[in-house]
Amino acid sequence: MFDKALGVHPFSLQLRTDRAEIIAGNLANVDTPGFKARDINYKQIMQDLAYNIQQGQSQPFAAAETGHQLLYRTPYQVSADGNTSELNIEQANFAANSMDFQTSLTFLNMKISGLRAAIKGD
Repeated sequence: MFDKALGVHPFSLQLRTDRAEIIAGNLANVDTPGFKARDINYKQIMQDLAYNIQQGQSQPFAAAETGHQLLYRTPYQVSADGNTSELNIEQANFAANSMDFQTSLTFLNMKISGLRAAIKGD
């Protein structure tokens, strides 16, 4: 019941959390020779999720259940040591993901507040 009431927001938060871990790994290895930066395509995963829900399929509990794989990032400037993690790009992606996480959290909070009001009869 709560899955339908809360919509995709809990899944979105988990996906944003998973993406933050991936980007943090990229940041941690920015100076590691040969490291290949990874990321997920959040927009594509959410589009596929919306399509699957429209088709009557159940919502996954975790990003790994969507069948989407981690993607390798193509660097803007190729480094001599083969590392594709770029500090400024990873920092920008981490900051954007953090803001998007806060937005998703706000939507989830509004949903919960609405449910609380409905239960109380307000």
